Amino acid sequence: MKHKFLVFERWLSAVIIRVACVLLAIVSALGFTQVFTRFVVNHPLTWSEVLIRLLIIWMVMLGAVIAFREGAQISLDFMFRKSGRFQRSLHLAISVVCVVYLGALIWFGCDLAWRTRFQEIGSMEFLPMSVGYAAIPVGAFFSIIAVVANFLDPRRNELETQQ
Repeated sequence: MKHKFLVFERWLSAVIIRVACVLLAIVSALGFTQVFTRFVVNHPLTWSEVLIRLLIIWMVMLGAVIAFREGAQISLDFMFRKSGRFQRSLHLAISVVCVVYLGALIWFGCDLAWRTRFQEIGSMEFLPMSVGYAAIPVGAFFSIIAVVANFLDPRRNELETQQ
C-alpha cells in the first residue's frame, strides 16, 4: 500500500510541477505582452494583469505542494539538527500540524470559493472570482498528499545542502 501511494504521489508531483512550469511560462508571456502593448503600442491589455495575478496564485499553491514534498520548511532545519534520536517523533508532530493546518485551508478555502462563485473578476467578467480562491483548497489538498508522502519517504534537501 505504501509503495502504491508513493508511486501515485511521484506521478502527481511530476504533473503538478509541469503545470506550475506551464503557468510560469504563461505568466512570463503575458507580462511581456502587457509591457509591449502598454509601452510600444500604447494600448494596454485590460485583462492581462488580472490574469497574471490569478495564475501566480495558482502557481504558488502548486509550488507549495512540491515544497512540502521535498521537506523544504527552512525554519524546521534547526529543530531536525538538534533533535537527535527524536527526529521521527518530531517529523510526525510536524506532519500532523501541517495536515491540520492544510485541512483548515481546505475547509475555509472551499467556503470562500463557494461564497464568491457569483462574483466576477474585474475586467474578466466571464470568469468567476471563485476560480482564484479555488487555488487554496486545491493546493492544500495536494499538499496533504505531499506531507504524508514526505512522512513515509522523508526528504530533507535543505539539511543536506546547508553548511
